[in-house]
Amino acid sequence: MRRADERTVRYEPTSVKDLLVEMKDTAELLIDLSYSAVLHGSPTVAHEVVELEHRMDALQMQARMSLMLAARNPNEAETLAPVLGVIAAADKVADAAGDIAKIVTEEIGLPDAMRGALSAGVETLVRGTVSADSAYAGRSLDAIDLESATGVRVIAIRRDEDWILNPGPTTRLKAGDVTLLRGPEAGVAEVYPELSGEPFDPEPPAEPAIDDLERAVDSIVLMKNLSELAVDLAYGSVLFDNEELAEEVSNLEIEVDALQSRFEAWTLRAAAEADDPVSLRGLIHLGVATEEISDAALAITEGVRRDLDVHPVVEMAVQESDEIITRTIVAEGSDLDGTAVADGVPATDISTSVLAVRRPDEGWLVGPDIDTTLRAGDVIIAKGTRTSAEEFDALAA
Repeated sequence: MRRADERTVRYEPTSVKDLLVEMKDTAELLIDLSYSAVLHGSPTVAHEVVELEHRMDALQMQARMSLMLAARNPNEAETLAPVLGVIAAADKVADAAGDIAKIVTEEIGLPDAMRGALSAGVETLVRGTVSADSAYAGRSLDAIDLESATGVRVIAIRRDEDWILNPGPTTRLKAGDVTLLRGPEAGVAEVYPELSGEPFDPEPPAEPAIDDLERAVDSIVLMKNLSELAVDLAYGSVLFDNEELAEEVSNLEIEVDALQSRFEAWTLRAAAEADDPVSLRGLIHLGVATEEISDAALAITEGVRRDLDVHPVVEMAVQESDEIITRTIVAEGSDLDGTAVADGVPATDISTSVLAVRRPDEGWLVGPDIDTTLRAGDVIIAKGTRTSAEEFDALAA
């Protein structure tokens, strides 16, 4: 018997390429939203996670139907099998994001120290509805130019039941649009009232009172950063058929597993000192879901790791990508050896952003606030245009 809340999905002649691109964008947005819902204890943002999770379910079903119709012989079935794995893994990411949002929707709760640590590790992300009298209503993002003036980006828009993911400069905001804004807290505090007509009032972060809890919180923040990076790299490895990126996803998944073991131990020790051990249940819930995201990222790379040919539909999706993710090793004496990196941007004329650095003797340095000096042996995960990626590789050689 069909449940009343179950949404019917029927086959539509939709491009598998377009479905793959939308699933990728949706999975990445779901990760952002779910952690932000927990960080701000926001039922409204958690609601958007649930809505996007429903959207992902529909995308997955449509993609499966299209793939079943596309496989006309054993050879095509072999090349399409990894694509089916990518689709299933994207849905797994969505499920994990939904589990994270349940910390808010089901009022599982989270220690205040967790929110304090998360706020230091992520940009501010808020949900705001464009008011009828907003100065932004009816204007394009290019005309508003929020990012240049405030550092705030509109990363998605929900207009009635439709989603606009990665809105471009020509996208116009309309009154009633539900927007998702991400950027530095000071910028969001300036933009949010202008957009929604409501004040922006973030809660001050709390300090942890238990040493073991502080260690557990630090571990989960690092797990979050590594899992997000793993998803980025996993899609990059598939879209560009890159075994080196797939290998880094495997390295990240191993690191997240090790972190989860330490996280569980510190959480159990903290429970012995906590006045209310049940209050740590949300922290454990978050740890399990975060580890599942890294598992899903590894599953996305299965076709690349098994050296299966990339189906043309994936190659078509690549052609629509302006930016690519690269893995570069800094050679001794190269131009990058000794180059400083601040806020993710290397001190060169190359328009490439460093997402992470894996240092043989120190492990991973991850996040938008990387502040380090590159040295020989560093493995750099970076994002940029194809041209800048080639120039960046040349500097590392």
